[in-house]
Amino acid sequence: MASKLEVLCAEKGLKMTEQRRVIARVLSDSTDHPDVEQVYHRASKLDSKISIATVYRTVKLFEEANILERHDFGDGRARYEEVTERVHDHLIDVNSGEVLEFSDDEIHELLSKMAQKLGYRLVDHRLELYAVREGCSAIK
Repeated sequence: MASKLEVLCAEKGLKMTEQRRVIARVLSDSTDHPDVEQVYHRASKLDSKISIATVYRTVKLFEEANILERHDFGDGRARYEEVTERVHDHLIDVNSGEVLEFSDDEIHELLSKMAQKLGYRLVDHRLELYAVREGCSAIK
């Protein structure tokens, strides 16, 4: 069965090699926000012939096709997730680098009201919260 990313690639008319399919599956199966190195390590377990250069090129292609979203969470590495219709935000643990997704209607409503107050209609937003667990200090 094809992964969500594979289906999106087909809908966008992208040529899908077997290595691209593996990379698409790895990204679709990810529950975190992997960087290219992590994608490479996961994909190379499924196909030892995949090179890091192939992963970089494929991730760039997917990003340019607007099926993969790039994030910079302040740790010096680009991280990726599937583009989704679901509005969500991110909380980043600055000690561990863990990224938690969350969605809150009150926050989205507040952001819309703020834009409206300034004479705008909100069409999109990106909210990233950088935090440490209670009782911990930041080691960043």
